[in-house]
Amino acid sequence: MASDADAVFMARAIELAREAERAGEVPVGAVVVKDGVIVGEGWNRPISTNDPTAHAEIVAMRAAAQHLSTYRLLDTTLYVTLEPCAMCAGAMVHARVKRLVYAATDPRAGASGSIFNITQHTALNHRLECESGVRAEECAAMLRAFFVARR
Repeated sequence: MASDADAVFMARAIELAREAERAGEVPVGAVVVKDGVIVGEGWNRPISTNDPTAHAEIVAMRAAAQHLSTYRLLDTTLYVTLEPCAMCAGAMVHARVKRLVYAATDPRAGASGSIFNITQHTALNHRLECESGVRAEECAAMLRAFFVARR
């Protein structure tokens, strides 16, 4: 169940998504939280960095891993404005993120229940707690407006 803290941290992810949008990137933002403190932030950067792996979630997890000095993001929550893709969901499993909170579903590439369910797949050695829909309409509207403007 979404909490007041979830809304606060999703608000920061939305601010980061707007950074991506200003940079001409798909507006997705993410934060990693441990013990109520943001330890990593990111927004989509694959175009500006020429790096196909520079999705918001990956950027945020890299920052969190550096901040925490560990590649295992145990007892963390990752907040993201769009349901993660297979790459990002797989990275979350490998990093042992405890919980995922995402806003808008991604019916074309979502890997936390929409197309695949990597984050909770029973064949994998780690599963995340997942919460969806926190500020979903706002994030979906931001994405729709971005793609309408690009067409």
